[in-house]
Amino acid sequence: MATEGDTQAVQQIINQLKHEDTQVRASAMGQLPTIASALGVERTKSELLPFLKDCLDDEDEVLEVLATQVGCLIEFVGGNEHSQILLELLESLLGAEQSKVREKAIESCKQIALVMTPEQIQEHFYPLLVPKLKEAPWYTQQISLSALISTVYPHVPNDKKEELRNCFKNLVASSTAPVRRAASANLGSFVRVIEEEHITPEILPLLRATAADDQDYVRFMAVESCIALCSRFSREAAIEHVLPFAKQLSTDSAWRVRYMAAKHFCDLSKGFGEETAQTEMVGIFVELLQDREGEVRSAAASQITGFCQLLSEDIIINAILAPISELANDADEHVRAALAGDVMGLAPLLGKTKTLENLLDLFLKLLRDEFYEVRLSVISKLNGINQVVGIELLSDSLLPAITQLAEEKQWRVRLAIINFIPLLAKQLGVEFFDDKLSSLCLQWLIDPVHSIREAACKNIKELIEVFGVEWAKSSIMPKVLEFCDHPNYLYRGTTLLAINALASVVSSEVIDSTLLPIVLRMESDGIPNIRFKVAKTLGTLAQFSDSTVIQNRIRPALDTLLTDSDKDVRYYAQNAIKAIPPQPSS
Repeated sequence: MATEGDTQAVQQIINQLKHEDTQVRASAMGQLPTIASALGVERTKSELLPFLKDCLDDEDEVLEVLATQVGCLIEFVGGNEHSQILLELLESLLGAEQSKVREKAIESCKQIALVMTPEQIQEHFYPLLVPKLKEAPWYTQQISLSALISTVYPHVPNDKKEELRNCFKNLVASSTAPVRRAASANLGSFVRVIEEEHITPEILPLLRATAADDQDYVRFMAVESCIALCSRFSREAAIEHVLPFAKQLSTDSAWRVRYMAAKHFCDLSKGFGEETAQTEMVGIFVELLQDREGEVRSAAASQITGFCQLLSEDIIINAILAPISELANDADEHVRAALAGDVMGLAPLLGKTKTLENLLDLFLKLLRDEFYEVRLSVISKLNGINQVVGIELLSDSLLPAITQLAEEKQWRVRLAIINFIPLLAKQLGVEFFDDKLSSLCLQWLIDPVHSIREAACKNIKELIEVFGVEWAKSSIMPKVLEFCDHPNYLYRGTTLLAINALASVVSSEVIDSTLLPIVLRMESDGIPNIRFKVAKTLGTLAQFSDSTVIQNRIRPALDTLLTDSDKDVRYYAQNAIKAIPPQPSS
């Protein structure tokens, strides 16, 4: 039963639903489950749902939230036995002019269908499609119809299935291009639920129609239909029936269609088997790698390793490597970045000797690329080549690339390279790291951007996990901890960030002898921001210290901070005390 507080809260939300500001109404609409829960099942059905029907002429921003939330109301209308009443609310939204509203309404319909019995679907869901959406005068309803047919189809008897198949045929043949596009986009889903005996006589003509449509944005959706059909056919049948369409779409006159074929080229080729991929698809793939449109070349470049897994070593070397090498000189930096993000995966396919002979120069060239995303992509994939040939061969080019990325003006680039340092350290070894990279790690600790300093501290923690505590005590900790006396308070704060990160990977002895004394020395720092970070850090150290250290050193310091003149310092000191693990009674 709703309390008086619940009733007031619900009334407040309902008042917001009537507010003149669209964003206020949209925010309130997002709380429909809260309202329904407070109202109970009967009032939700008798009061809330009629109220929501009166809201169906609201702004698109509000309707999008409403369409999303309707699918979350099933339990509040009495469960799956009464879920069909929500379909009545969604019917209008399925015909909304705004595509996002329709998409959310479709998702809610599918969510409701999941809890409905086959009998409910036949009685309540099917009539929503046929005749309501099928015969609706406005094309937007037919767009939604194409997306929902595959949801209903498996649960209805044969005569209704035939009607739904006829519906889909009519959608594909519609005189309205957006309807044909929607039908093409949803053909793959329909393929996955239709009976095998109907695929060849009924679905193949639909694929033929969508693949030959005069609108390119209808044709490019046919690529995914080809992939879905391959999953239903035997390999021989896929080669006979689908391969011609796959080749046709991959060489289409419209770049958007070629882009879609390039983006899905691996999945498109897998359905035909390795032999056919090698005899029929290699030439097409090379054409996509050399396409006049940069977007197509980028999409194809992202498929290199996946497609080459279907090919023999000789074909990779003799047919694929030359166009790949050309992409390393591509004028479009995004093409080069896509290449760098995928081509490293060829090393395990070719093995050490042939990687050294055929790919090493390409990898080195990409590491020296002027565009930071290219260098970053190579570094992010180094693990694969390290396992095949070892990273030492790249080290001379690797260091300048890392250094340049570490000094990039865009702080997100610096952040990205920091995240790769522990992986590189593991591959390059402690001597290389100490000689070449440790100074960079220290430099990041004093970066002007807080997120960089924070990541740099986490980085040190992960390096200790790679190289061990003894290395940290001799090589890194003295340099990090000396910032505690720096005149710039940001550097002093970095020391505390580092100590927080180190606490979980060093021993309690190191905490007691090295870390804790530094924190206690900063307890009286003149900057309140440092003192409250001291309080937080003491709370962290307490999680890894024994009871004697806590009682004799940490707790007294926190008690002092509890009397600090700054309220934030007192607040964090109190939180730290609450977080101290319970001490065993003596």
